[in-house]
Amino acid sequence: QVQLVESGGGLVQPGGSLRLSCAASGFRFTSYGMNWYMKAPGKERELVAWISREDGATVYYADSVKGRFTISRDNAKDTVYLQMNSLKPEDTAYYYCMRAPSSPRDAWGQGTLVTVSS
Repeated sequence: QVQLVESGGGLVQPGGSLRLSCAASGFRFTSYGMNWYMKAPGKERELVAWISREDGATVYYADSVKGRFTISRDNAKDTVYLQMNSLKPEDTAYYYCMRAPSSPRDAWGQGTLVTVSS
C-alpha cells in the first residue's frame, strides 16, 4: 500500500524559502519517478516538478516555478524534496507528492500547506 507523507509547509513572507519533504513507503522508491503538485483554493491540482527514477538525473519544472524551485531525492531515505526559494503569494497552496507513474489505487497524502504572505 502506497503511503506518502508530506511535511515542511508553513507561513513565509514573499521572497522567503521553504523545503518540503515527502516520505514514501509501500513501493520500491528507486523504481519510480516522483512528482510534486500544488493545489490552490478554487483551482485544479497542477504539476509543479518531476524527478526521474533511480538517480534522479532528469527533472522537469512548470514554467511558473522554473529557476526558483528545486526537486531532489534521497533514495537512502525514500524521500523526495522540494526546495522553494523566492516564494511568491501565488505559490500559496497545498503541496502533494505522488509517484510517477501512479496507479488509480494510489491514495494522495494529506499534503502540506504553504502560505506566502506578508
